Amino acid sequence: MAQFIDYYTVLGIERSASADEIKKAYRKLARKYHPDLNPNNEEAKQKFQQINEAHEVLSDAEKRKKYDQYGENWKHADQFEEAKKQQRQQQQQQGGFGGQGYTQYTYSDFGADEGGFSDFFEEMFGRARQGQGGRRGQSNVRYKGQDLHASLRMNLTDVYTTQKQVFEINGKKIRITIPAGVEDGQVIKLKGYGGEGVNGGPKGDLYITFVIENNTAFSRTDNDLHTTVDLPLYTAILGGDLVVDTMDGKVKLKVAPETENGAQVRLKGKGFPVYKKDGQFGDLYVTYNIKMPTKLSDKEKELFEQLKNLQNG
Repeated sequence: MAQFIDYYTVLGIERSASADEIKKAYRKLARKYHPDLNPNNEEAKQKFQQINEAHEVLSDAEKRKKYDQYGENWKHADQFEEAKKQQRQQQQQQGGFGGQGYTQYTYSDFGADEGGFSDFFEEMFGRARQGQGGRRGQSNVRYKGQDLHASLRMNLTDVYTTQKQVFEINGKKIRITIPAGVEDGQVIKLKGYGGEGVNGGPKGDLYITFVIENNTAFSRTDNDLHTTVDLPLYTAILGGDLVVDTMDGKVKLKVAPETENGAQVRLKGKGFPVYKKDGQFGDLYVTYNIKMPTKLSDKEKELFEQLKNLQNG
């Protein structure tokens, strides 16, 4: 039997962790153990799969609730509740579980030491049919198919606009639309594109993790962009115009006289698109790096000497 893996331990978080803490921990670990960054490393690959599985469960409020209640058997929570419902109905029909042919079960009967949920359902439904005079049959409980995980590597400039991509999963081509503003480490779910269900159960889902390579001179923080530009000393002292790059072209800035080194200006709406919010953008923060002149002529040196004397005078 496979060893139980605690999802909270996998992500290195407390059981009381908030949604933001779960997201932050997942993104940090996903980048660290991503297969593209750890080629031919089977241990990193397995760790990455565990991280994705843990995030899939703990980032979904309903799945997390089931996991917290049922532990490793959380996937069978619905079947467990349905089994209890059927027991109650049988109890009403037979005048109680003490009726002929029925066995009463408690939650302890669902533990892994007793064979897990699947054995329980087989046992319960088989005995129920025996009690009705029929032969012992097979369980007809439906199970969801296996979830699949894939990764998609894109450049930062790619996700500045909405993109369309084609995936091939299990021989099938899937065309998806990727909204602008996708973040590095973000996961999207394609419902019903996973493995086949069991006993007529629904298909699993496909989870795609984005690996965003920054191919620009900007750094990104959520929807905001940051860049540092050189500012000529004379412009910093006297003021003037400066042309800077943005993600969608160039803009001209008015530099105030006596601008200090490290000063920062904000260009509202010139940052990155907000995910799934058309027309909304973050801001671009421009930090000035004053560029000192080099290879001064004798005349320039003389003028600087005059400035120094004026300052000291």
